Amino acid sequence: MMISKMRTNFHSLPLLLFALYLLWGKCRSDPDPLQDYCVANNNNNFFINGVPCINPKEVSASHFATSALSKPGNTSNTFGFAVTPTNTVNLPGLNTLGLVLVRVDIEADGVIPPHSHPRASEVTTCLKGQLLVGFIDTSGRVFTQNLRPGESFVFPKGLIHFLYNRDSKEPVLALSGLNSQNPGAQVASVATFASKPPILNAILAKAFQISAQEVEIIRQKLEG
Repeated sequence: MMISKMRTNFHSLPLLLFALYLLWGKCRSDPDPLQDYCVANNNNNFFINGVPCINPKEVSASHFATSALSKPGNTSNTFGFAVTPTNTVNLPGLNTLGLVLVRVDIEADGVIPPHSHPRASEVTTCLKGQLLVGFIDTSGRVFTQNLRPGESFVFPKGLIHFLYNRDSKEPVLALSGLNSQNPGAQVASVATFASKPPILNAILAKAFQISAQEVEIIRQKLEG
């Protein structure tokens, strides 16, 4: 009996270690750099998990500065918003540092629709205007807050969230920070109705309790 239990425990050990590995991986942020900095070499023509570094002897202060967030983005789209991020092209010095900054412009009555960042948490600070923000947790509970200039709100990693300009006349300006060099973004409605190739109409009609004709109407609006 004792030997049988030992064998059972032995065989379950790899599964336990694998589960712990997966949990540990989900809790980690981007890998820490192994040197003072790793300024991005954006001229590479091969794929790696990140961007390779230039020779540290070629690094200058300009690699750590950017004016990319100084100008408003183009908000003339379906939802009335623009997101202008820093990245390794306009700010190569942030490579391997595990963060990005994003300028958020939302026109009057515009919205950044429900979306998620699979690899990052986000903190948003309202700089100008009236901003309604919120997220939905995995139990379906909604947390919302009205932000005035100087106030901030945090969105937990991977959860669906939104930003809405409640003012019908004035635009909103906000700044967001995310704790990943490449947080990713997936707008729920676009991912669902404008995927390539498209999800079957029957699936969407059943999931949203609408007709196939209504699915096509939504799809055409989002793809257009």
